[in-house]
Amino acid sequence: MSRRTKSVRAKGKISLSKYFQEFKEGDFVAVIRERAIPVNFPERLQGRTGVIGGKRGRSYIVNIADASKKKVFLIEPIHLKRIKVNSKEEIK
Repeated sequence: MSRRTKSVRAKGKISLSKYFQEFKEGDFVAVIRERAIPVNFPERLQGRTGVIGGKRGRSYIVNIADASKKKVFLIEPIHLKRIKVNSKEEIK
């Protein structure tokens, strides 16, 4: 079984607590794609980390450093996972 697939009991299910999770501005998040829902961001963002810059509608503005450039993406909360960072410095 590859790492890309869900377990048999979790297939097709959407976690409501993940769908309605809330973030504050400045929180560090990882982009983890939920396969049961279509996404509107590039596949290369899978596994990247970024900083929440605000909220627009039900999506969050995520600032991600792509190579040497800062980029902004709108991502729904079901595709995000809060991470702990030891220092409050920006992730490079």
